[in-house]
Amino acid sequence: MTAILFDLDGTLLDTAPDLVGALNRMRIEDGLPALDYASLRPAASHGTDALLAAGYGSTRHDAGHAALRERYLAQYRARIAECTAPFPGMDDTLATLEARGIAWGIVTNKPSALTGALLAALGLDARACAVVSGDTLAVQKPDPAPLLHACTLAGLDPARCWYIGDAARDIEAGSRAGMRTLVAGWGYLGPDDEPAAWGADGTLAVPTELLDWLDPGPEAAHD
Repeated sequence: MTAILFDLDGTLLDTAPDLVGALNRMRIEDGLPALDYASLRPAASHGTDALLAAGYGSTRHDAGHAALRERYLAQYRARIAECTAPFPGMDDTLATLEARGIAWGIVTNKPSALTGALLAALGLDARACAVVSGDTLAVQKPDPAPLLHACTLAGLDPARCWYIGDAARDIEAGSRAGMRTLVAGWGYLGPDDEPAAWGADGTLAVPTELLDWLDPGPEAAHD
């Protein structure tokens, strides 16, 4: 059975408005000006540490970084789904997958507490065949183990799965797991990203293009 696994931030959901919003609220609290959304959007795909590096120049090795991180996470949790929504076309894509009996799930590096709260707020938690977060296992993407764990949870064959993501680590993880991979071209790609060099099977401009790869079947259409 063919199945689809999605990255979360920048692939399934447009979370950047809330992720960046939390960072800018912190900066305003600290007497600093809000930063331009467009400049911070690419960092949203790479997690809290990337956002704090962009917003404060802080790295995990710096004194005070842990406290800054906790402040940020509290800000984000408080308004985790205020502006977040599926990317345009994603609702229709998921509905079509479900109508065709194609299972879909999520593998993300986002911590499970945040992943669970976000999916519950958007009513997606009960629809995914599997959800694997950044702290589900001892390793994260680009290690393939989280993707393989999702397959185990849902009873899927990795060779029959596609993994969709907007970062090089996503494509690496999917390839190492023996899956076919597609780049989410609508995601949080930065000016230095070169998705054509990542080794994916293709790049999607919009979520609904995924259906073209699956009908009449990825092997028939693109081998």
